[in-house]
Amino acid sequence: MKVQRAGLLLPVFAALLFGLPARGTALDFNDHEPDIPSHAAALVARMSDEEALAQTFMLGWVGAVPSPLILDWIRDRHIGGVKIFGWNTEDTTKLAETVGALQREALRGPLGIPLLVATDQEGGWIRHVKGATSETPGNMAIGASGRPMDAYWSGYYIGRELAILGINMNFAPAVDVYTNQDSVIIGPRSFGSDPTQVGILGAAFMKGQHAAGIIATAKHYPGHGDTDLDSHGVLPQINASFEQLWERELLPYRLLTKEGLKAVMSGHLAFPHTQAGLVPASLSSWFLQDLLRDKIGFEGLIITDDLMMNGATMSAGSLSQAAKEALLAGNDIIMLSKTPRLYDPIWTRLVEAMREEPFFRDRVRDAARRIVALKLSSLRGEKTAPWIPDLRQVALGLPDSEGAAFFLNLAARSVTAVKGMRQGPDGVFPLRAEAAGKVLLAGQYEDFFTIGKLAYPGAMGYWYDPEGGTELVRYAKDADTIIFCLSHAEGLPFLQSLRPLGKRVIVLSVLNPVHLDKASWVDGALAVYSYARESFVAGFSVILGRLPAEGTLPVPVLP
Repeated sequence: MKVQRAGLLLPVFAALLFGLPARGTALDFNDHEPDIPSHAAALVARMSDEEALAQTFMLGWVGAVPSPLILDWIRDRHIGGVKIFGWNTEDTTKLAETVGALQREALRGPLGIPLLVATDQEGGWIRHVKGATSETPGNMAIGASGRPMDAYWSGYYIGRELAILGINMNFAPAVDVYTNQDSVIIGPRSFGSDPTQVGILGAAFMKGQHAAGIIATAKHYPGHGDTDLDSHGVLPQINASFEQLWERELLPYRLLTKEGLKAVMSGHLAFPHTQAGLVPASLSSWFLQDLLRDKIGFEGLIITDDLMMNGATMSAGSLSQAAKEALLAGNDIIMLSKTPRLYDPIWTRLVEAMREEPFFRDRVRDAARRIVALKLSSLRGEKTAPWIPDLRQVALGLPDSEGAAFFLNLAARSVTAVKGMRQGPDGVFPLRAEAAGKVLLAGQYEDFFTIGKLAYPGAMGYWYDPEGGTELVRYAKDADTIIFCLSHAEGLPFLQSLRPLGKRVIVLSVLNPVHLDKASWVDGALAVYSYARESFVAGFSVILGRLPAEGTLPVPVLP
């Protein structure tokens, strides 16, 4: 029997992966549903220790085309997965060609097992696959709309674009509960501050991803929302008790697990008031085995956040030791943003441990079985991402035209009035162009100025730069109305400089609305949650009164 997938004939893969005896006639894939655990176990039993270990590796590479080194890891080591980062993705056609080239190398391996091809396409602020893909309003906009169907369709349309490119795993949804308002790493990546709402919306996003043929991965377990530190550079310590974790950070994982979650990303985060102490959750068997698997009941894959982040290596002492501890703790896949050399200690030390430590060997083979089982269940069939992308579909399907209409509607539903909707003499919205007088637009995004000048023809524009001086006040003195785009805390001093002028000041907040706490003096404030063009269209439409402000703040903000 020969099975054809995206133009590639794969008789060996069909024989081994789709359920054949070791020697004999191939069964037709459509004849029956294979016993996935048994077939996964049989495949891993055929692997050498090195081949089983290689399945636990997910590697990134630098550049728009595959490096010789990543090809060596696929061709010679038969690794289980690759991770696509933003530096790989400006040209989506080239990215699709790259995915196809990597999969062809993997499918030529002795067992012909395809790669997990993963990326971070959360929507909104975090969009690693750029090029022709959609810019979207993001998770906090979904939280502002409050509608699970908005989460579902966001996951679905994001997933459908990824599937066209041959990407079969997405490190999303981020189900971090937004607890610390000083967070610079989570912010608008969160659905909000209510754990139940985060869990419901995260589960809906996951279901949409699955419907698009993408393996959803909840992150950053157990939760990155209660720290203002970034685990890329340090190991954040979160002073939460187990009881707080159970009812807050872990609630989304409990909900998603019951709804069929297939993968979790473990975060490099320490919780000193728990049994794990100062050991990062990503290297802690208490967090991964005792809590996630045994208590919560999660049975899918556990994948580390990038092990090259300091939050992991600072604790373990070296990258190779962090990799070993991660696997022993219960991770099934160790993810690295860069490609190590073939005989780097991260490989040689783990191979040595496979030979000398029976417990480690069994743990790695158990991880390999989980990985192969997920590939059997999620990388086959008509509703899964193709192994070899069809470049014609890439040209026709990106950006997704149905998705574009949906994301514009989501942006409109999520606009949130924080201050100034007309309910008395102090109301400022709607503000028609003829009533605004001379308008100054102050911001940092081209689409803000483009859409703002369509809304207010003749408006002046001033691009403020937090790194340098400002002439904002001089321009503002000649204006009747200043519409100020606020996206980061660095913009607050510029906004504050307008206060003594006595002008009408309106803030259009993008990304994280918490900075509006320090702008209660302004005449009007609206929140949108991304710098996508659709969000600016929706925001200015509400300012002009063409749309109602239907969103609800997903995080506490003082009016």
